[in-house]
Amino acid sequence: MKIIDTLKNVWKITELKDRIILTLGLLLVYRFGAQVVLPGIDATQLGGLQDTTDGGILGLLNAFTGGAFANASVFALGIMPYISASIVVQLMGIAIPYLQKLQKEGESGRKKINQITRWLTIAICLVQAPGYLVSLPSLGIPSSAFLLGTGGIFYFSSIVILVTGCVFAMWLGEKITDKGIGNGISLLIMVGIIATLPQSFLLNAASRTEGNGGFMLILIELVIWFLIILASVLLVMAVRKVQVQYARRTASGGFEKNVFGSRQFLPLKLNASGVMPIIFAQAIMFVPGLIGGSSWLKDTDAGQWMQANFSDIFGFWYNLVFALLIIVFTYFYTAITVPTNKMADDLKRSGGFIPGIRPGSETSEYLDKIMSQITLPGSIFLALIAVFPAFVVKLMGVQQGWALFFGGTSLLIMVGVAIDTMQQVNSYLLNKHYDGLMKSGKNRKAVA
Repeated sequence: MKIIDTLKNVWKITELKDRIILTLGLLLVYRFGAQVVLPGIDATQLGGLQDTTDGGILGLLNAFTGGAFANASVFALGIMPYISASIVVQLMGIAIPYLQKLQKEGESGRKKINQITRWLTIAICLVQAPGYLVSLPSLGIPSSAFLLGTGGIFYFSSIVILVTGCVFAMWLGEKITDKGIGNGISLLIMVGIIATLPQSFLLNAASRTEGNGGFMLILIELVIWFLIILASVLLVMAVRKVQVQYARRTASGGFEKNVFGSRQFLPLKLNASGVMPIIFAQAIMFVPGLIGGSSWLKDTDAGQWMQANFSDIFGFWYNLVFALLIIVFTYFYTAITVPTNKMADDLKRSGGFIPGIRPGSETSEYLDKIMSQITLPGSIFLALIAVFPAFVVKLMGVQQGWALFFGGTSLLIMVGVAIDTMQQVNSYLLNKHYDGLMKSGKNRKAVA
């Protein structure tokens, strides 16, 4: 079979094989750390915490950490503080001239920005770690589970360990990016999400098999799940090709020649913002519940309504506001990450132009118009995938833990990271004259 031959070819490339082995080894270290419980907590009394994080917002947080949140693990904060810091630094880069200057300095500027992100990650951890520890008793851990009590020594040592765990996870992700295969931070999140998938599926399957027709319902759910995965792949891969023509180019093929009227395409992604709008929107969706539960509003009708409707991630009002925020943030993030002005300038410098459009400002306006047109269907499609778990819970009775894999950030991260990793492996194979994972045809003879 072609896939087996392709996998064999992967192991024939020494550099690629070493990178894959290193990546798998570091991911294994991360998964091992997710099972190591914080010192001073009895691991046998964590059942209440695990039940509390089964579904809902806490279930989503637990999925992103690969179950470390519910295990009271040394990696309980996961890699999310680093993601939050990266988002903050990226947004600050729009308004702060110093960061804008660093972004234009190339590799040296990127290193300084990474260093700022790391320090901001530690600052976020120092806020989140105490909050996590203080909330443990209310999340279902009995007082008897704290073997050393909940005094200053426990809090100090646990905060140090949680911050260190997050920094270590950040280091693992950066090492995978530099020495392994794929984007390390994204791989850590994806592996954490996948780690909770088998248990969620088995729990849902067990509940289905208790009644008549259970196996048929499980089969229908799997078919729908694969269709949603296919839709997510289409969303990630879809592009609008804008025709670009080069009046004159110089090509080298053993000799120099002029090529007139050469045509190419400028690919504009349907969803240029990725999963960032969902992450932004979910961060905002925590706010209404916190406001409703505040001391000055929790006893009022408005506060109780906000708590009831915005604490249920599968409820109508939560998903309606969530979808609208995703659409808004998709436009916002696309606007700040797709530099149509720079694209137009690069085309002009390379002698390229869009037929019927003047180079320069008119080209920039044309590209901006196209991005606005394709962002609308892309944002709506993204919002529908994000809220689809609510549909399968309400209409099909799927358990909440398993429903999280029917859309939203979890599924889009898995799909996006899988495609990115396959493309990197594919590039190694093609460079060594093998057929790639994403290309059909006969294997080519390897270059010695």
